[in-house]
Amino acid sequence: MDAAQVERLRGDLAEFTTDVFGSLTRVGWQDRAGWYVRGLMLDGRRKSIQPMAARLDGVDEQALNHFVTNSPWDVVPVRRRLAQAMDAAVAPVAWAVDDTGLLKSGTASACVARQYTGTAGKVTNCQVAVSLDLVTDTASCPVDWRLFVPEAWDPACPGAFEDVADRRAHAGIGPDVTHRPKWRLALDMIDEVTGWGVTAPLIVADSRYGDTGDFRLGLTERGLSYVVQVTGQISAYPQHTVRTVPPYRGVGIHPRPRYRDPAPCLRDLVTGMGTGAARMVTWRDGSCHRDGTPLPMRSRFVFARVRPAGRTMLRRYRDQDLPEAWLIAEWPAGAAEPAKYWLSNLPARTAKRRLVRWAKLRWRIEHDYREIKTGLGFDHYEGRTWQGWHHHATLVSAAHAFCTLQRLDPKAPAPQ
Repeated sequence: MDAAQVERLRGDLAEFTTDVFGSLTRVGWQDRAGWYVRGLMLDGRRKSIQPMAARLDGVDEQALNHFVTNSPWDVVPVRRRLAQAMDAAVAPVAWAVDDTGLLKSGTASACVARQYTGTAGKVTNCQVAVSLDLVTDTASCPVDWRLFVPEAWDPACPGAFEDVADRRAHAGIGPDVTHRPKWRLALDMIDEVTGWGVTAPLIVADSRYGDTGDFRLGLTERGLSYVVQVTGQISAYPQHTVRTVPPYRGVGIHPRPRYRDPAPCLRDLVTGMGTGAARMVTWRDGSCHRDGTPLPMRSRFVFARVRPAGRTMLRRYRDQDLPEAWLIAEWPAGAAEPAKYWLSNLPARTAKRRLVRWAKLRWRIEHDYREIKTGLGFDHYEGRTWQGWHHHATLVSAAHAFCTLQRLDPKAPAPQ
């Protein structure tokens, strides 16, 4: 970039940080937020405080460390402003919820424990962060975060560490912070961002959330539409299955209508329909090109209307017909059985191409995780406190948002 472009970029960043960090009213806080965001975007293999401060001319490492680790600024107003700004800029077609592992070698960082993470594909020593991202096919941004509290870090849980009280004290974790399943954290974030005046157009998630009936039911009770991936073991009745009344035996209470037979699993439902039920669907242009033309993203899918029938649904709709939902199954040509499954509470009239497009939209959150880790140092934070981690996560989100805004502006120079 030439000098004029560099100057414009600095001006854009200053304007952005003034807006997003406007709630930080103490002297020097907004400046330090700008330093940190800029440091995250500068070239360099390590994005922890010491090497970042060394790359930023005139920045005091101690002041930057104090700002992130110890300064008592509230992340909520910053995230609220970030969510509102990015909602207007990105115009998301969905909110994506997911989690990612932050691998750790020590045991003192807040909420670090041996637990499963898809980042490593196994149980390992890590923190797990749950995020909510605003997504489209071309742009996305994480706007809210939760640090998952394993049972080992909750003194009320039977599997808590023997020294859990000391660990929590050293990490600055308050008594109101307890273990909550990741799907509940996702609902908490959805409620929080909705409370900021941002409207959720659609919720997408992978099977770690979609398999949980309480999560799907929570979305339905909030009036939210969803397309969530599930495993083939989830049970569901075909659409036209009806409840029947068992014969009255002449004694006791008259029986109520109920589903007489156990519900089959999704895998059996779809394979029973046969591969001939699959149809080719193209949902968007891909990133690969041939002779200058983008190659379409396409595959074969089976669609059916079903009534999900897990324990949660049967308990919730005990005296009612189970609600209908879309079942979408991807069945690639030549495969013996479907590769992926989704459930959706979208209306029956929804176009099948749209169903597939939204089912496939969750890839954007993987793109975000890769970008904030490899480019913006999300997993480089070396602090050990609960507050410091949330400060760092918020600042990384701001850096990602600024990069996204620059990419959306065709006249803006690329951040360097």
